[in-house]
Amino acid sequence: MCCLWAANAATQELTPRAYWPAPKGTGVVVLGYSYVSGDVLFDRSTPLYGVDSRFNVGIVAYLKTFSLWNRTTNVLVELPYSWGVTRGTVVDMPARRDFSGIGDLGITMMVNLLGAPTMDVTGFQELRANPRPILGASLKILAPTGAYDSNRLINVGTNRWAARTQFGFILPLRPKLHLELVAGMWFFGDDPDFLVGRKEQEPIFHGHLHLVRRFRPGFWASLDLTYFTGGRQTIGGQQLSDVQKNSKVGFTVVVPFRGRNAIKLGYAAGAHTEYGADFDQYLVVYQRVLK
Repeated sequence: MCCLWAANAATQELTPRAYWPAPKGTGVVVLGYSYVSGDVLFDRSTPLYGVDSRFNVGIVAYLKTFSLWNRTTNVLVELPYSWGVTRGTVVDMPARRDFSGIGDLGITMMVNLLGAPTMDVTGFQELRANPRPILGASLKILAPTGAYDSNRLINVGTNRWAARTQFGFILPLRPKLHLELVAGMWFFGDDPDFLVGRKEQEPIFHGHLHLVRRFRPGFWASLDLTYFTGGRQTIGGQQLSDVQKNSKVGFTVVVPFRGRNAIKLGYAAGAHTEYGADFDQYLVVYQRVLK
């Protein structure tokens, strides 16, 4: 139910089953860890080249399911903590930054518009046995709460607000096999304190495709693909030639154990990178259903 990819760039999230409903009143606590390596920065506007990063991200999150206008609705709150090292070149000089700190707070609200009215456990079991098409919408807000030093090029926090609007559609192919299609857009506020001048960024458009196979209740796996484009930046009044046209592929496996517990394992890598981060990412998440 709670699908987290703790990448440096929120636009590159791979989130299978994000719009799959849950019974009213369900609460989920999440503890996650992600390891990322490669040409990756928390902020792609940083003038650092030949990047080699190794960093870790820990996540604490909580998801709650309730009824809104008799539709299944989820609210997810997540807070990451990151630590690691980045090496690269700035103006032909080698550079290195060891960093650690709290990242930006994320709050997501997801509402099912079609196919998933508010349901109890019995209704949820009926939906799982006889799945139907589901359409959902979500709004995610990233608040600038992360660690940020305006005198440094590399920071964990972004020092700006960001918002994502998104629609997701679940199409059952068989009772235990379904296809998920997701489309959305990221919007970014300005960072007025960026070291080399005010930073502005145009919206980023993205699409996801997930092929999900259920094996038994709580046990599922997916193949994941995402594509995103846009995001041209303006730094200090100068427009950059940094439009992203990138794609990533990955897979996710969730295995339940001891009733209300589950372990999620995931991997993602760049399939095509025209501009931006090109990295490998490994994910392990523990999930505990409280109700």
